[in-house]
Amino acid sequence: GVEVVLLSEYGISKVRQPVHLNRIFREKGWIQIKNELGLELLDAGASRAFAVADHQVAHVYVRDESIRKEVRGVVESTEGVAEVRENWFGEGIGGQRGGDFVAVSAPGAWFTYYYWMDDGLAPDFARTVDIHRKPGYDPAELHLDPALSLPRLKVAAFLLRKKLGLRALLRVIPLDASLVRGSHGRDEVPEDEQPVLVGPGGSSVTSAEGVFGYLKSRCLG
Repeated sequence: GVEVVLLSEYGISKVRQPVHLNRIFREKGWIQIKNELGLELLDAGASRAFAVADHQVAHVYVRDESIRKEVRGVVESTEGVAEVRENWFGEGIGGQRGGDFVAVSAPGAWFTYYYWMDDGLAPDFARTVDIHRKPGYDPAELHLDPALSLPRLKVAAFLLRKKLGLRALLRVIPLDASLVRGSHGRDEVPEDEQPVLVGPGGSSVTSAEGVFGYLKSRCLG
């Protein structure tokens, strides 16, 4: 009486080109930085424009309407950007917190959240796993910094300090975006890089909406 359905959330595409939109915006003078204890924090509220990276998609927020057209033009002309869309989700779908427009990476490219120009000024959380303070997803969190000697020993020392009730940061995440070799988010990818749905019924589902309908029909009848 049990039916098994195999479903992957997404497929992974090979990438080799990181795109640093916030660094480009900073060079244009649109990014506002706060200095805290000698390190740099992005001040989104005071920035004229900034980007929130999400794998191969980046939401671009423009707080100064006078530069909106210029910002879009800069994003469109950036190497590694395939297109810029006003409505990523489709007509009537989306949320008020989405970007003013959305950048979609070219095949083989992906977006970082990096905004600092000097790794020595990167915020303390940049070298840690910290999904809440980083203004965008950071796939480098899946790596240990290859420049570190004995990284596993550093992890063990961190766990010991935590067990003793001491405060500590586990700084083992690299700042080298070139280490990332896989990403996702583009809605136009080769068939062998698309999500997989395997289940009874011979379904030929080809959209996210169709997946929900299929699962509902199999689970609820």
